[in-house]
Amino acid sequence: MDDADKHYDALETRAPEERERDLLARLPQQIANAKTRAPGFGRILAEVDPQAVTSREALAQLPVTRKSELIELQRNEPPFGGLSTAQSGDLAHLFVSPGPIYDPEARGSDYWRFARALHAMGFRAGQLVHNTFSYHFTPAGFMLEGGAAALGCAVIPAGVGQTEMQAQTIAALRPHGYVGTPSFLQIILDKGDELGLDLSSLQRALVSAEPFPPSVREALAKRGIDGYECYATADLGMIAYQTPAREGLVADEEVLIEIVRPGTGDPVAAGEVGEVLVTSFNETYPLIRFATGDLSAVLAGTSPCGRTNMRIKGWMGRADQTTKVKGMFVHPSQIAEVLRRHGELGKGRLVVDRQGNNDTMTLRCESGDTGAELTAAVAETLQAVTKLKGEVVFVEPGALPNDGKVIDDIRTYE
Repeated sequence: MDDADKHYDALETRAPEERERDLLARLPQQIANAKTRAPGFGRILAEVDPQAVTSREALAQLPVTRKSELIELQRNEPPFGGLSTAQSGDLAHLFVSPGPIYDPEARGSDYWRFARALHAMGFRAGQLVHNTFSYHFTPAGFMLEGGAAALGCAVIPAGVGQTEMQAQTIAALRPHGYVGTPSFLQIILDKGDELGLDLSSLQRALVSAEPFPPSVREALAKRGIDGYECYATADLGMIAYQTPAREGLVADEEVLIEIVRPGTGDPVAAGEVGEVLVTSFNETYPLIRFATGDLSAVLAGTSPCGRTNMRIKGWMGRADQTTKVKGMFVHPSQIAEVLRRHGELGKGRLVVDRQGNNDTMTLRCESGDTGAELTAAVAETLQAVTKLKGEVVFVEPGALPNDGKVIDDIRTYE
């Protein structure tokens, strides 16, 4: 890759002071856009003078809107809780994530801003991308599709599942790279080995929705696959992405990131771990001080790759009990719904663990009835509510700790 082709555009290498000045200059207009055109933000920002928000200090005084609040906001004011400036019929897509949470996608090229991350990892026009993110209800598949199209890449819209067909397709069509979760890539590679297929065309992988520990990255490297990770959400699109420097994740050019003390809107000291808050410059879905529920920290300095934007250390856990299992969010409210549908159950706790490269869920419920019929019924409800399979284990009434924890994520990564 020559130097002229190293960066997506000149925005990536501008002086940090210039970027900060430009973003802050755009902030009053975006806050005014949210306040005047999105009824929900009209209420949230009722006491805010948009023209006065011209610094990070002023931004830090604005109310926080939490991802965990979207379910209730959208239930009260469908479909988007009054946080979107567009009518449903004017959009390109309306997506549904577990919760349920609804997300808008407006018309236009690379709406979710994935081209920059794909370019950083080495994808160029004329190459072929094997996309295993879901195209069903959730926006992940379309996120990568839009970014690849903006770069001039062709896409195999593989989606999730059908492991044998995934491996056979890669062997037949010889894509240059993979996008999806890291665990599914390993499953496909293992299936290819089992079937004696040549999957060596895969040279790079952009992974997300799951942690990407060094052990997994090294295992891919041994197979000739250069793995990169990115941090994105269904609400915001791209937030930050890894570059060849391998030092943290570089922030996207169209978001303003704050790290705050969990449960508050108060910025933490530089380098301190806190919750990721994002202000987006998306006109259709102008999320202002949007709390993702994820933990991270700012990494000091600038990247050796030449990109000068803020870097974060990547995903460092959850600031609340909401967690991701196999790339899908699971909310405490969903576990409460499972218990509500089975009145014979007492307290419940979802234990999220990991076996090999696969996430597992076990719902531990207090119940005097431990029969197979109830076990099967609760497991069916768990899958219906979360869209994920899990085991159900009954314990004696009063056996679960009285600590208010509904989701216990005990996964560890090397």
